[in-house]
Amino acid sequence: MADQPHSHSLRTGRHTQAGQIYLLTTVTADRQPVFADFQAARCLIRCLQQAALLRQADTLAFVVMPDHLHWLMQLGEGIDLSRCMGSVKSITARQLGIPFWQKGFHDHAVRKEEDLPAVARYVVSNPVRAGLVKRVGEYPHWDAIWL
Repeated sequence: MADQPHSHSLRTGRHTQAGQIYLLTTVTADRQPVFADFQAARCLIRCLQQAALLRQADTLAFVVMPDHLHWLMQLGEGIDLSRCMGSVKSITARQLGIPFWQKGFHDHAVRKEEDLPAVARYVVSNPVRAGLVKRVGEYPHWDAIWL
């Protein structure tokens, strides 16, 4: 599995800040629809919950799409963003028994003036925009603290 063009630049200049809210996106290699499988999607969700239990991150919203994850989270104290995402990805791959993640991830540090519930609505509306369902409530792999 080769790196995508410019994937190394996703890590360039990345700065981790405890307590910062981030919108993270990570995809499967070659866009394999790994999470079209219900149990695989639930495994990833359990890994997000484990990150909260370990105080690595507080999940504000997420959606597990067939070939990617959108995760709105607040980074825990003393935790590196890349290590947090790397932990979720490696645990998920290990539990599913296959390496399937594309290297790297995209992160957006949410600014204080951004409307967090609106960002969460955008995140969880992904299945509707992708044409997988007509309404968010019909899709099983999402959550948001405001909804």
